[in-house]
Amino acid sequence: MAQGSVPPVFTIGHSTRSIPAFVELLRAGGVEQVVDIRKVPRSRANPQYNGDVMSSELAPFQIAYRRTEALGGLRRKSPVPPETNGLWRNQSFHNYADYALSEPFRLGLSELLDMAADRRTAIMCAEAVWWRCHRRIVADYLIRAGRRVFHLMGEKQIVEAALTPGGQPCADGLHYPAEGAAKDQADKPAPSAAIPLCKHEREAAGENARHARARRGDTPPG
Repeated sequence: MAQGSVPPVFTIGHSTRSIPAFVELLRAGGVEQVVDIRKVPRSRANPQYNGDVMSSELAPFQIAYRRTEALGGLRRKSPVPPETNGLWRNQSFHNYADYALSEPFRLGLSELLDMAADRRTAIMCAEAVWWRCHRRIVADYLIRAGRRVFHLMGEKQIVEAALTPGGQPCADGLHYPAEGAAKDQADKPAPSAAIPLCKHEREAAGENARHARARRGDTPPG
């Protein structure tokens, strides 16, 4: 899979998998290092993937764990003109595509490229499927940077990523203009407004916010 001497980059969603099942999937791609790109690296439902324990969970399998918060999802609206990334009908994806044009994202991407320069690396989020996760857009940027990217879906299902149809490389990054929406015939469609970006991470963020409010005495945890 390698392109010259540069190793490929993989994407993976931990979902509700056990650590052994997660590691088995990583090994299918020969992954040596996991880079966590969740905005919220914790979950009460799947505590084995909390950021503060991931290093110790993966260490017995000789897999390194690192994190780059700058690539995390769940971004707010930005001043980018709406037509720049109008292909994304889902507001969460649209927000992230706008965020990807910012300096913090560029620095995070540069950090990821450095970390993945000589190690087979998987970027990780919570969502099981890549087409409902912001790692889809991160994968586009890795492809733009000349890297081959593969989505780890199952032990026998490793899918090479392709640039989202309608995505246009530009000087400041990637634009997904609204006029490209008709060309969006990717293996999986651009998410509609009904599909939440990174559902599991969004649920974890809401869960953590509720418990933070409960600790302050604002409301009981639900």
